[in-house]
Amino acid sequence: MRYVFLLLAFVFCACESQDPKSHIQHLPGYWEISQVHLPDGTQRDFKINTLIDFIEVRGDSGNRKKLAPKLDGTFQTTKVAEQFFLKIEGNNLQLHYKTPYAEWTETVLESGDSLLKVKNEDGKIYTYKKFKPFNFSE
Repeated sequence: MRYVFLLLAFVFCACESQDPKSHIQHLPGYWEISQVHLPDGTQRDFKINTLIDFIEVRGDSGNRKKLAPKLDGTFQTTKVAEQFFLKIEGNNLQLHYKTPYAEWTETVLESGDSLLKVKNEDGKIYTYKKFKPFNFSE
């Protein structure tokens, strides 16, 4: 019976993981951070963000830019922009960043039309949601 349980647990876990290539289609767009899970188990929630990330992908590379949303629905571009390269390693999609100041890697854990989760080299898990422009008519 124990072996049946282990087999079912393995099948369940194997079916739940996304194909790493499928993450690529979900990366482009405007993303705002909603939470960070730290390796010590603590969590920080973000209710309001003054900056959002704009991610664009072209082939096996892309850019991530920090934007400041304005009340009229436009964005003010900051000087913060990072280039990354996409690489599938094992069963993971990784974003390899390189700037004049640092190099680091993020692993995409989960992605969808409205959710993006990445884990950095320090073990921090960042959860993003799709940015929705301000709408004062609601």
